[in-house]
Amino acid sequence: MPTSSIKRVACYVRVSTENQLENYSIDEQTDRLKAFCKAKDLTIVKFYTDGGYSGGNMNRPGLQQMLKDIKGKHIDMVIVYKLDRLSRSQKDTLTLIEDEFLSNDVDFVSMSENFDTSTPFGKAMIGILSVFAQLEKDQITERFTMGRIGRAKNGYYHGGPTAPTGYDYVDGELVVNEYEALQVKEVFKRFLEGKSINAIQKYMSEHYTNKYGNWSSHTLVLNILRNNVYIGKVKFKGKVYEGKHKPIISTEVFNEVQKLLTSTKREDSKTIFQKNPFKANNLLTSILYCKKCGARFCGNHGNYVCYSRGKTDRRKIIDPNCKNKKWNIQALDKIVKDEILEAALNKDYFNKIISTKKVDTIDNSKEIKKRIDEIDKQIIRMMDLYQVGGIPIEQISNRIAKLKKEKDTISDQLIGKKQTKLSISEAKGILSRSAMILGNGDLSQQRMVVSNLIDYIDIDDELIQIHWSFV
Repeated sequence: MPTSSIKRVACYVRVSTENQLENYSIDEQTDRLKAFCKAKDLTIVKFYTDGGYSGGNMNRPGLQQMLKDIKGKHIDMVIVYKLDRLSRSQKDTLTLIEDEFLSNDVDFVSMSENFDTSTPFGKAMIGILSVFAQLEKDQITERFTMGRIGRAKNGYYHGGPTAPTGYDYVDGELVVNEYEALQVKEVFKRFLEGKSINAIQKYMSEHYTNKYGNWSSHTLVLNILRNNVYIGKVKFKGKVYEGKHKPIISTEVFNEVQKLLTSTKREDSKTIFQKNPFKANNLLTSILYCKKCGARFCGNHGNYVCYSRGKTDRRKIIDPNCKNKKWNIQALDKIVKDEILEAALNKDYFNKIISTKKVDTIDNSKEIKKRIDEIDKQIIRMMDLYQVGGIPIEQISNRIAKLKKEKDTISDQLIGKKQTKLSISEAKGILSRSAMILGNGDLSQQRMVVSNLIDYIDIDDELIQIHWSFV
């Protein structure tokens, strides 16, 4: 504040389009402010005028110039005709008064409301104003939340412009990014084949890139496996709604993955990243499910038993009254092994299995070629950068090597083969070695054969239903 008792006053006037015909015209406000300052013996140094600007918008030229002059210490007091001339928002009004005016030793006066921050009453009014500002903020938040709930109910993704891997966000909707969708399918496929989260992350990071860079995080892989946006759902505030976007993963595949994710939980939360998710003490542990209540089966005193019936882990009990049959471990293991060997040795039986499955085929050749062209262009640009200098050759070499590795990986898919969870040829390859491994391999080797060939097994008393992983 200057040592002189004469205060340098700035008068701010504003009208929006709808107020031009009211008593708040620029001329009317100006005349009344001049009369007020004359009566109070105040010296007006400048009028700041915003004509045709909404009070809900802070980006007004007159207002911004006044704030600039305040920071330059050219103003001691700001006067407006009414509070709503400064802003229609209680929150913005409070911000201007506290953060822009008072923090720069500038008093604020509203002529109509007799609001003067240089008086005790005016200071008290700031507290009242803050209450209304918080109320306004809460109302805005409530309206915003209601809007997002409405969007979710109508099937629209509410995550903003940051679309999940596999999609682009276009005009407020999720649109499939075919090249990234290919990568998402690869993640699901590898997990169902028995690969650990750590192994999947390492493979994806070495062979693919996406719009966020590369697959640098275990968490990214796990979040993708758990995200039901890939089966056409949208979620908000704990509720799931049918989305308008196109699914990337089938509901069947997604549900099977969720079962495996649940079955692979350990006391140590790091296990899922560091160990094979199918490691257990019995051959069929983690792939047996109760058809009656939906709980998993576990090995217990020589038997496979439903968690709900065995009650060995309260967290895994779904129906405490479940009476599904207990199965002798050796007996059930033999039944499943015999089914695998039958599929391996009996061609007609194998063909019968695959005829009952729906083949989900996708031709990604167009998107793969597009990505190969992009990689080629990136490599050329990297070579150009090397020629003009400025980037160390080590960085360029590493980047080109990574691009070439990605190109080699996706080029292998251009032969036109159909992509499935586990291809017929892959299943035949595993089956061809199954007799030797199931007969002579250790438990972990046998489990790897079983977990690769079988998604899960439903148990309904005497009825055993095997869900094969190849289609």
